[in-house]
Amino acid sequence: MRIITGKLKGRRFSTPGNTDIRPTSDRTKESMFSVIEVRKHIAGSVVLDLFAGSGNLGFEAISRGADRVVFVESLAKAVDNIEKQAAAFGVQKQVHGICANVETFLRNTGQAYDLVFADPPYDYEFMADLPEIILQNGWLKDDGWFILEHDKRHHFGEHPHCVFAKPYGRTIVTIFTKEPVS
Repeated sequence: MRIITGKLKGRRFSTPGNTDIRPTSDRTKESMFSVIEVRKHIAGSVVLDLFAGSGNLGFEAISRGADRVVFVESLAKAVDNIEKQAAAFGVQKQVHGICANVETFLRNTGQAYDLVFADPPYDYEFMADLPEIILQNGWLKDDGWFILEHDKRHHFGEHPHCVFAKPYGRTIVTIFTKEPVS
């Protein structure tokens, strides 16, 4: 994997071995960030990266100007890997790794974020609930975006808060806003 653009452009990193981490492909990531940058500013944003895995999405956000990223991942070695990569990239002050189950993390009241990324396993049992959890429980700033990666078994295009949904191979990227779309 590599950082596509920004201050960390071209830097490569990997996932920890012996895990089921499925990083977002470069093609999907590039397309997703193109949509974000056309419609929303990343510079100065505070980002939450759920199911962080390798840290792929959060590091791309930092490279493109995000101030800070909170990475939530249940695998301790993945969180350790993210923190080591942050140190190697010289962005450790912008990174906070949390080793926790995402459901447990989201039960707590947290701060509101400019961008919330979620790239859960495609068979994640609470996939259909994620938009409501993020949108209704204070995880997004008023102008924030929730970006969810999922497969075609889930359809969110008709969701009242959906502003964008597009397939990239077997992955679908859906973007939600806090306010319903009129």
